[in-house]
Amino acid sequence: MADEELVKKMVRAVLLSSRSGVSLSNLQVEYKDLTGELIPYKQLGYATLDALLHSMPSVVKLDKGQSGEVVCHATTGNEVTRITKLAARQHTAKRTGRPQVVNCQMRVKPAAPFVLNGEPRTSLRQPDHRGRLGRGGGHRGGHGDPVSRTGSMRDSQFDGKGGRPHTCQVDPKLVQSRIKEVLNKHSNGLWVSKLPPLYREHYKQDLPNEALKDLEHWTHICSVEKPCSNKPQEMLLYPAKETSQITPQSAATPPTPDKSQFHHNKPQTQRSSATSKSSTLASPRDLPPDVKQKLGELLLKYSSGLWAHALPKLYQDTYKCKLPEFVLDHLTLLSDICTIDYPMPDNSKRAILYAKVLEDENRNQSGLAGSETKETVERCLSSQTVPSLVIPREEYPSVLVVEASDTNSVILRYIGEGYSKAQEKLEDEMREFYGQDINKVALTSPLSGQLTAVHAEEEEEILRAQVCEVMADKVKVYYVDHGFSEVISKSKLFELHEKFYRLPFQATKCKLAGLESFSQEQAVLKRFESMATGKILLAEILERKEVPLMVLYDTSQDDDININAACMKALQDKSLESPLKVNSAYMNVNVTSVCSDGTIYCQVPSRGLTKLNGILEKTENYLHSQVTSELLVSRPFCGKNCLARYKGKWSRVEITNLHGSRVLDILFVDVGIRASVEVTELREIPPPLLRDLISTPPQALKCCLADLPVSVGSWTPDAVHWLRDTVLHCSDCSLKIAKVDESKRLAHVYLFTSKNFHDTSCSLNQQLADLNLWNHQKDVFLSSRGPSKSLNAPTNPATIHNTDVQDKAPHTARRMLSLLGSQSAPPCSPPVQLALPPLLELPEIGQNMDVFVSVACHPGHFVLQPWQDMYKLVDLMGEMILHYNKMEEKPLKVEKNQVCAAKLENNWYRVLVKGVLTNGLVSVFQLDYGKHELVSCTQLRPLTQEFCQLPFQAITAQLAGLKPRQWSEEASIVFRNHVEKKPLVAQLDSVQEASQSWDRKVVIYLVDTSQEERDIWLHDIMAEFTDEMSNAA
Repeated sequence: MADEELVKKMVRAVLLSSRSGVSLSNLQVEYKDLTGELIPYKQLGYATLDALLHSMPSVVKLDKGQSGEVVCHATTGNEVTRITKLAARQHTAKRTGRPQVVNCQMRVKPAAPFVLNGEPRTSLRQPDHRGRLGRGGGHRGGHGDPVSRTGSMRDSQFDGKGGRPHTCQVDPKLVQSRIKEVLNKHSNGLWVSKLPPLYREHYKQDLPNEALKDLEHWTHICSVEKPCSNKPQEMLLYPAKETSQITPQSAATPPTPDKSQFHHNKPQTQRSSATSKSSTLASPRDLPPDVKQKLGELLLKYSSGLWAHALPKLYQDTYKCKLPEFVLDHLTLLSDICTIDYPMPDNSKRAILYAKVLEDENRNQSGLAGSETKETVERCLSSQTVPSLVIPREEYPSVLVVEASDTNSVILRYIGEGYSKAQEKLEDEMREFYGQDINKVALTSPLSGQLTAVHAEEEEEILRAQVCEVMADKVKVYYVDHGFSEVISKSKLFELHEKFYRLPFQATKCKLAGLESFSQEQAVLKRFESMATGKILLAEILERKEVPLMVLYDTSQDDDININAACMKALQDKSLESPLKVNSAYMNVNVTSVCSDGTIYCQVPSRGLTKLNGILEKTENYLHSQVTSELLVSRPFCGKNCLARYKGKWSRVEITNLHGSRVLDILFVDVGIRASVEVTELREIPPPLLRDLISTPPQALKCCLADLPVSVGSWTPDAVHWLRDTVLHCSDCSLKIAKVDESKRLAHVYLFTSKNFHDTSCSLNQQLADLNLWNHQKDVFLSSRGPSKSLNAPTNPATIHNTDVQDKAPHTARRMLSLLGSQSAPPCSPPVQLALPPLLELPEIGQNMDVFVSVACHPGHFVLQPWQDMYKLVDLMGEMILHYNKMEEKPLKVEKNQVCAAKLENNWYRVLVKGVLTNGLVSVFQLDYGKHELVSCTQLRPLTQEFCQLPFQAITAQLAGLKPRQWSEEASIVFRNHVEKKPLVAQLDSVQEASQSWDRKVVIYLVDTSQEERDIWLHDIMAEFTDEMSNAA
């Protein structure tokens, strides 16, 4: 049968996306848009959809609309209702008026399907081998049974025919000598996850699993380090240092009595001498200590890695002196302070440097989810202990904000499994326990700091609390799970039974990123109270510390609201805003940007602009005088205010989007221009000038031209180009405000290139209206920059792309694939012959590889990506964003089966053109993610050879161990729910080879090894599901 709980979740998601409800006739359509399937009411045993919905009162509420049509609304869940009551009680206790819980469920903020910091990945835990019996699915029910951890697939050799493995017995000393040989070829360091495939490649055998466990003890073979990372299991391996080469005194040290060492002393000495000679020729002396120290400081600021090519400029800007030229050609000189990785093997200057940081063994990691430490830090209150609260594993957990008297100490609760749900269960148990008089032991003599059970006012609830203050007949308590205090009668106190000490206190604290310097400002706290207190929000965790650093989002509305950024704007001085008065005219106007939709940004003379220019001049002098790395931006996040260069000078920017940890999108708030830059190009706002710059509102006035024959969003490329050529190089424009849209803070203006602003017939508006530039063309996309190519060009202000308006293919366009034809885009020079990257290397038949499932249609068709090398794809996409967002746009002749670059949702992808539609849209296949998309032909660019070094990452796959069949909607949903957007282990069964990567297909077994106690084999699950469906039929 269909998964009823999954259907309920999907229906609830559809209903929550519409605040006004969804009509019954449209529910099926929207459900299919979300899931790709219709609601399977018949498979669930209902004759009609209406009958199914009436059976889900906890999910959907049916009402009659004004037209008499049935409208479906989301039903508030019990858990959220309880949270609402608790928030209401909190407000009553604080006498702050009625509760403001306005959102009961959050729209999930989409996270990237890979780790954004772009670091090399460690290996996933490998599954245990199970013989594939009968239909190829192991023993029945096996996916739910724990299996013994007596071996690993990597320790076994398979015959590729489904038979049992034969274990390969290997001499430990032979393994040690081979590992030593591999490490000698990677003297700059090797991620431990890369050792098994390299070992297999060199010696045609798998590296025994025991060898990986013993590496830390083989000090004569290698040295092991753990870099600064939130994944303590990631380790770096280096060749063991030769004792004879360290110091003269080291000769007196007795050698390690291991015979394998003597087999390799001579070759190693020769290799070391050769290396030393080579280094001496390239650089007459070692890297000066002060240079190495400064480089170490820079690398520590960018813990997620730093591109080597960014070092010279970053070093020059930070320390006001040049980096020795030989450093980039001899990165091995830095091997003692950083690890070097080459995501683009053919381009050494595109190496990524990761700082080496020795971990503090005494560091407290108890607050980190997934930490390997086995010790639980416990807090002692009264005579009992309570475990510490662990931060959720999710990147974006839901939280209930309780209160904030300081943005560095916001009280909140985590919502979800193991948190609010565990708390709900605990309070149910407490209510049942204390509902029996025999268990009600009054706490007659409470002590300050003592834990107690409290009978809550006006509610039949029993809550955990801590005594804060004891009075004559009353006591002040702090509700440790809900984060607020209350004065109550002593008669409400009971002794807390020891079994209620097991759940961590649910009320915890966080710090709001970007507001550290204004944490107690009344304007900030007042804004936060109105926007966040008592609401369920989405939290982005930036730092997982004892008090985590967070950015909060309200995603209950149509547009996400960045709470941190909104609170920062509360500090702006409204009197310094650009003036917006109808019929007022301004001279000496500077038009800074013309967007592709016809929107323009201007700077008009004002008190705010004068003040801003003065502060920016002080900022320029301050940054020029500082020789320090303290002002480098090491932890970017959306909504952060910082500085970047515009036209050669430092200007204010806001970070609007992150593409990994090294490339991001920014908005120059005072000129209205967007750009994509490397994080190394950003600087923190100097502390002495922070308040002045934050309090000054953005000086870019958003405008549109009044009385034009077309509205904003319908401009043609010719009209946009004409306006840019006319105003962007004019130093003395004038404008007159005709109308103001206060809700959008948009001014409708008449624009002039002279001071004759009294006669609107002389305006650019009239000139544009008279020109024949309005023959509308669909799918227009232009940038706001001119022909200049450098972000820091001294003359042309339009050096940066603008992404205010992006053309998105209509949703219904997915159904238009039947319109595919042979027509192509406007003619242009034919594409240069492109040398495509080599095919992605696959393991031997029967061997494992760690994969990420990017797309899952059904067991007969899904798409994989190599898990351990996904960081290379992150880096490649970052490079593509920087390259294509700055290149000049030219029409591309689009042809079927052409490989090119395409812009989709602010990212650039390597794609294969599958066909060209008659309406200007192009059907493309993402070669690294396996998705089919529709994109405007104006969003395509030629793929350069630089971006063809990394093999295309998408691998089309089919699940092994199952008979080919037509998969039902229900089975497809079950499969998708188990595998999509998840890292899994794949065992290769067979390969259907092809000359091109997009035609190649693999047949594999998939195993979920995320649970320590068991392996979940997906073909088992799907086989049993189909059996159940057949039996039910």
